[in-house]
Amino acid sequence: MLNWKWLLAPGLAILPLMTAPADAQIKLRYAHVGVANAPQTLYADEVAKLVKERTQGRVEIQVFANSQLGGVAEMVDGVKSGAIAIGHHDFASLGRILPNTAVFNTPFVYRDAEHSLRATDARISPALQAINKELVEKGGMRIVGSFFQGTRHLTSKEKVLSPADMKGKKYRGVPVKLWSSMLTGMGAIATPVEVSELATALATGLVVGQENPLPNIFTLKLFEVQKFVMLTGHMQSVLSVFVNERIWQGIPTADRKIIEDTMAEVGQKTLAWDKESFDRYRKELEGKGMTFVTEKDGLDLAAFRKAVLDQVAKDFPDWTSYISQIQAVK
Repeated sequence: MLNWKWLLAPGLAILPLMTAPADAQIKLRYAHVGVANAPQTLYADEVAKLVKERTQGRVEIQVFANSQLGGVAEMVDGVKSGAIAIGHHDFASLGRILPNTAVFNTPFVYRDAEHSLRATDARISPALQAINKELVEKGGMRIVGSFFQGTRHLTSKEKVLSPADMKGKKYRGVPVKLWSSMLTGMGAIATPVEVSELATALATGLVVGQENPLPNIFTLKLFEVQKFVMLTGHMQSVLSVFVNERIWQGIPTADRKIIEDTMAEVGQKTLAWDKESFDRYRKELEGKGMTFVTEKDGLDLAAFRKAVLDQVAKDFPDWTSYISQIQAVK
């Protein structure tokens, strides 16, 4: 009789072609880089707790937060090799395996936060199903869940209402091609600045604006060097949860469904967590003297959306069909 306790080492299914009996205990190592009490840490812990309860202990997820098993690159490589069963991070972090995975970071591709989770649900998203097929073939892993971490907005020393107001001005961007494409579409000159030097760059005029979620804007004390927050919501920050394919196939079908359904359920909870966080940080930033600019104030979101998506289509022509599929998700 097989001793499954020994055949299924923590985070690594030794027998990829066999499925564990329904009563076998499977331990899965789940790594991420989030710090204590961060939404992504709460997400992983909640998933682990509920999966253990709902599988009656058959599946135990052991969470290793705060880069305990390495940084992002090490985590992705660990999941690819099977040394780590599950990990989560930005979709673009899987770009080193399959560059097109970053399409799910495309600015203005989602209608709202709720749509971003539906469009990244592997159970119903044709675009993600196509990406998963390639991820399995090229990286031996697949995306099985997603959750919401926030929305990115513009800040500037001056009020911005349309791309014309940013034309020729330097805005700080993450040194990644997609971010540069986005800012170029917005009319700005994308200027890379390390986050540790951002406040100084804004104070000295090296850049006149930047983009970030509200918690980052507050934590970095950008209210000391910026006056306006434009609620562009240009990028929905959705994180992908990915798993080693060999280990995944070693889990009984019924328990795989429990894991997927639980991740989707907790993913929905992150929407409420983000709403509470947004309201709190908006109040904090307004208290620090920042002015929020919305469509009611003349912010032309339609102009921003068209300009950015046109630029993305030019810079990433291979993404056109994926973007159409993402936008078509109801």
